[in-house]
Amino acid sequence: MKKTVRLLFLLPLFVLLASLSRCTVAEPLPLTELAKPGRVLMLRHAQAPGVGDPPGFRLDECSTQRNLDDSGRRQARALGTRLANAGVANARVYSSQWCRCLETARLLQLGPVSELPALNSFFERSQERDATIAALRSFLASLPADGPPVVLITHQVTINAFTSAGTPSGGGSIFQLDGTGNPRWLGTLPAD
Repeated sequence: MKKTVRLLFLLPLFVLLASLSRCTVAEPLPLTELAKPGRVLMLRHAQAPGVGDPPGFRLDECSTQRNLDDSGRRQARALGTRLANAGVANARVYSSQWCRCLETARLLQLGPVSELPALNSFFERSQERDATIAALRSFLASLPADGPPVVLITHQVTINAFTSAGTPSGGGSIFQLDGTGNPRWLGTLPAD
């Protein structure tokens, strides 16, 4: 009986340790890494208080969504300045169609912003996950491996599908394009 109780007590610990061993941690990279050819920054939108979106939200109506607050707007502007100072200018900028992502993308001021549905969230739409990630992988495979920097503003769930690592608001991951839908993960860009 004591053995069974001890095993039941230790089982959650073993499960936790096993899951931690599968977590991937990448080192933070200097911003100048993004100025190199074929680099992609997959960036989580800036600070937008809360989780998910209110019930019944609509993509065409920002007032129905969770949006950036003043600190998120400052965070996005500051990151844009840091990226520009690191040599990332006139980047190709793509954004999820969510208002918090589009606002982040515009506040970066790195170049014109194009909406890309393959960057949309599937947080509360798990049935859309596979199709969304497949579309994003196809998009990444179409980008030139030696092209100018690309900045993708998206959501935590999207970045997690490529890195299996958590991403704070205003943080992201840097990848090297290689002509496939599985670019090489080089490291992270911490939030300010």
